[in-house]
Amino acid sequence: MSTTGEGDTIAQEPTQATTTSTNRRQPYGQGFLDTISTGWSERPDSLPVERAQAPYAAARRDALSALFPGKRLVIPAGDLKQRSNDTDYAFRAHSAFSHLTGWGADSEPGAVLVFEPAADGHDVTLYFRERADRTTAEFYSDASVGEFWIGPRPALPGVAADLGIATAHIDEFAAGDDDVVLDDDADLARAVSELRLVKDEYEIAQMRLAVDVTAQGFDDIVAHLSDAVAHARGERVVEGVFHRRARTDGNAVGYDTIAASGPHACYLHWTRNDGAVVPGDLILVDAGVEVDSLYTADITRTLPVSGRFTDIQRRVYETVREAADAAFAAAVPGVTFRSVHEAAMRVIAARTAEWGLLPVTAQEALDADSGGQHRRYMVHGTSHHLGIDVHDCAQARREMYYDGILEPGMVFTIEPGLYFQIDDLTVPEEYRGIGVRIEDDVLMTAEGAVNLSAGIPRTADEVETWIARLNPAA
Repeated sequence: MSTTGEGDTIAQEPTQATTTSTNRRQPYGQGFLDTISTGWSERPDSLPVERAQAPYAAARRDALSALFPGKRLVIPAGDLKQRSNDTDYAFRAHSAFSHLTGWGADSEPGAVLVFEPAADGHDVTLYFRERADRTTAEFYSDASVGEFWIGPRPALPGVAADLGIATAHIDEFAAGDDDVVLDDDADLARAVSELRLVKDEYEIAQMRLAVDVTAQGFDDIVAHLSDAVAHARGERVVEGVFHRRARTDGNAVGYDTIAASGPHACYLHWTRNDGAVVPGDLILVDAGVEVDSLYTADITRTLPVSGRFTDIQRRVYETVREAADAAFAAAVPGVTFRSVHEAAMRVIAARTAEWGLLPVTAQEALDADSGGQHRRYMVHGTSHHLGIDVHDCAQARREMYYDGILEPGMVFTIEPGLYFQIDDLTVPEEYRGIGVRIEDDVLMTAEGAVNLSAGIPRTADEVETWIARLNPAA
């Protein structure tokens, strides 16, 4: 780069392009190189107001600092991941990085949050790559960071004001031999997971928002059930309808949507979503909207495609709801997290035994050592923590998670199910191919569990009324 005077900077073409695919790049003429940096209006440099989550993120950083006195902590945001050739997946920062910075969907790839030991704890600095402005060759030549390609990028002072964190260019960051790096250190991974077990006021508000937008997405699905039936790959119609809501009113989906119709509902993580939606079947939809702060809902509803449950479908559905209600009743402050699952399992064992599906009694099936026969029809757990990750706090210690005590501020799912595989000879034929799950997002308070997703119809009668109201043609 050479300059001919103030405001007349000339960006020269780099000798080695920084994009991953350069053999198709057309060369730039000298006229372009001489003029590309000129003729642009001034960009306003006003600093943003500190965002609402900044003080909460600061408190989280203080809590982490107290756990690692004298240690230099390095929390990377992560980098872009290649999808194919020179295209990348949409960037999403590491959850711990976003939790500790307050930087959500607008996080910068390659950023690093560093805790430098200080006399009174740590000095924290956020390092990232400064924007490539119009005086640099990157502005027009680098498809990964050039603003001509991807639009305006944040400047160091703006991010500092926005997040309330000191910032520096990534070139100033130097790794140290004694660094405690999140991706490499199990103790740090555990600590940042356990920091999220109890949500603060900002996080709870974001969870409510994510649930509200997800509820609208489920309304959209019900309203378009007839469109799904009319298409050969109706499951993808359902997926697409929900994705539209997630992208318009949120950041994205929080995880791959499960739109599982008919016997596909018995595959717990069916995300191919390439099947037909057939009248008379049930369709199980497990979906959640991730909002711009990266907090996500995680909700499942099982819908009769024709608008009404058959007798056997209703029996299975209402049993799953009974199990969910039992789990809700068990979820009170001071009990263990696993007791919620145990409450749901008592209902599942009792009903499957009552229907003659078990070779033992319900009580025998519930024996921790010799039982478990009922789990054939529900192999997953009833609950998991939820927040900035759909399976939040995953690196927490068992004694803090599965055997941990429910506390006000925890957010988790309740999601029992029953799944009778199409080829399962242990169940009567009329059960085969039926899969049902009901999943709600729960906030623990001092008074007990609050169902954040209670506004989405749950009972069989409510679901039928819901479909009749939004899709009378079903």
